[in-house]
Amino acid sequence: MGLLNLVNLLFQVAYVALLLRVILSWVPGALDHPAAVVLQRITDPILNPIRRIIPAVGGFDISPIIVFLLLSVLRRIVIELLIGILF
Repeated sequence: MGLLNLVNLLFQVAYVALLLRVILSWVPGALDHPAAVVLQRITDPILNPIRRIIPAVGGFDISPIIVFLLLSVLRRIVIELLIGILF
């Protein structure tokens, strides 16, 4: 169960980091804050590949939405695999 909890925690951290990044993008100048810069360094490797495939639509960046969906699917797959291996 420890490994499953760790995997769940890692996915939750990724969700929260992405959500904070989205919220901060709505606040003018917020992404210039040092904490936001760290957040960008954490989330950019996840967002940038999707941004290369799907550009902004009408000035609206939909990459976080796609990443949330992909993370959900990936989380489910990883958890199911771990359950199959561990139990």
